[in-house]
Amino acid sequence: MNNQFVVPQFIDVEDKIIGPITTRQFVIVLVMFLFGTVVYKLADTALMVVINLPLAIFCLVLAFVKVNGVPFHFFLLNVLQTMKRSPIRVWNKNLSDAEIIALSQVELPPPPAPKIYKEAPPSSRLNQLALVVNTGGVYNPDEE
Repeated sequence: MNNQFVVPQFIDVEDKIIGPITTRQFVIVLVMFLFGTVVYKLADTALMVVINLPLAIFCLVLAFVKVNGVPFHFFLLNVLQTMKRSPIRVWNKNLSDAEIIALSQVELPPPPAPKIYKEAPPSSRLNQLALVVNTGGVYNPDEE
């Protein structure tokens, strides 16, 4: 019996609801519009512009901009997590804060000197070695 299954493809693409607009983008724009309407009703014109203009720009960037193919809200979360994380990486989690600070102030030894490589064998010797390897040891240059 031959069972065929349909394998889902393009699972990382968001569903589109209105033309090229995804559900996430629609919800962000809808919330921005509702909040802007509330500010319009409660504030005078100057205050409304001061509040709604930066909010609209931020929400449109949040909804439509992608950084390296990743939605902006994921990029923003990654930036915040990176800023929150300590710049010092410690392998031993049992170290105290004083030991971590002491380790961060230790001077590193200078890098080792570069290795000196032997010269390549002359091309005639290299050809002979290649023949020995290619023939599986049948060819022996010392017999000639």
